[in-house]
Amino acid sequence: MKHQLLKDCTLCPRECHIDRTLGEKGYCNANEELVVARAALHAWEEPCISGEEGSGTVFFSGCALGCIYCQNHNIAKGFVGKKITVERLSDIFMELQDKKANNINLVTPSHYVPQIMEALRIAREKGLKIPIVYNCSGYEKKETLRLLEGYVDIYLPDLKYMADEPAIKYSNCKDYFQYASEAIMEMVRQVGEVAIDERGMMNKGVIVRHLTLPGYITDSKNILKYLYDTFGDTIFISIMNQYTPVYPVEDYPELNRRITEEEYNELVEYAIDLGVENGFIQEGDTASESFIPEFNEEGV
Repeated sequence: MKHQLLKDCTLCPRECHIDRTLGEKGYCNANEELVVARAALHAWEEPCISGEEGSGTVFFSGCALGCIYCQNHNIAKGFVGKKITVERLSDIFMELQDKKANNINLVTPSHYVPQIMEALRIAREKGLKIPIVYNCSGYEKKETLRLLEGYVDIYLPDLKYMADEPAIKYSNCKDYFQYASEAIMEMVRQVGEVAIDERGMMNKGVIVRHLTLPGYITDSKNILKYLYDTFGDTIFISIMNQYTPVYPVEDYPELNRRITEEEYNELVEYAIDLGVENGFIQEGDTASESFIPEFNEEGV
């Protein structure tokens, strides 16, 4: 199956139709070879994902969305990372479990779905038991997600935009909401309502993240309303204020600032007024904190 899916690649909505098995690279800048930039315990996810021990986070190189403001742009553009085999990826999963990771957290995994499925099959034969987290941009095809049924326990997608204007301008993606909304619907169908264990750790379910962009509070409110009207409290909603201007946003002056405390508080109050109870907010000056680890091939 792996080679069939990669020979005429349509894993993501970009549908590049390139033969990755011949070394060709599409929008995600990845060919058939697995490239991983970091694999280590990570403490900066939502509390029910990281816990005290940390989330066993594997950062894959390349990205099918490619937002101009991406904080991980070095790996999103496929510039950094180490080429590894599927067998090595399965070993990484086991090593993270041995380090007491609360889960295996697959970051930007969409373009490597066939290889990840194979690695998970191998790792499960070796005794992998902790939950699998699929941590993505939301720009997914439901057909690809259906391949993952039975492999993924927790989905952690973004829902970045509802309006076309910012989606096109900042992610070259006019159909973002169409695909992301269908993808989240499929994710909820697969894993159902959120389940939390006695330690406060998430065993299954969906957390939808929304990163608020400066000047787009109205779109953010529309996203929160859509999520709550559609899913209620069956999902968690994570409202993030950590947007930080990075290269090359100097070409987009409207994004060359952080959101204000007043803007964020307005959005949080709106969520409360909607009735959102299952949610996460960020407190304090999180935009000045470093949520970005060093992509130095640790653990790879």
